[in-house]
Amino acid sequence: MKIALGTDHAGFHYKEKVKALLVQLGHEVTDFGTFSEEPVDYPLFIRPAAESVVKGQCERAIVFGGSGNGEAIAANKVRGVRCALCWNEETARLSRQHNDANVLSMGERVIPEETALAIVRVWLTTAFEGGRHAQRIAQLEP
Repeated sequence: MKIALGTDHAGFHYKEKVKALLVQLGHEVTDFGTFSEEPVDYPLFIRPAAESVVKGQCERAIVFGGSGNGEAIAANKVRGVRCALCWNEETARLSRQHNDANVLSMGERVIPEETALAIVRVWLTTAFEGGRHAQRIAQLEP
């Protein structure tokens, strides 16, 4: 799978850890930055990662920040993105099963690293159930 990554300075370390995991699992990664802990404005990195999914350049994206909230909001501003803020494996599983989330947001300041890596594994391997959920999601698309 081709996966886009985007972060601000507060999520930089988790982005790097997740990137290593994704490569280890055999995924192709497109890293939209940021590339250090220097303070940056997160939409500059989150929006391009989210847009790459809608444009078909990547199949999914994972975005990071301090809490993940702002990043989820920024990603969801892109028409066609369904970004879920996840804080444990169950929220990750449900975001895929019921919502067909194509972007995952996580906060480095609010979840342990091991949890973040577990979330990514669950999110990548959980299929969308479809059915009534698919019809409802389709109704939400502009």
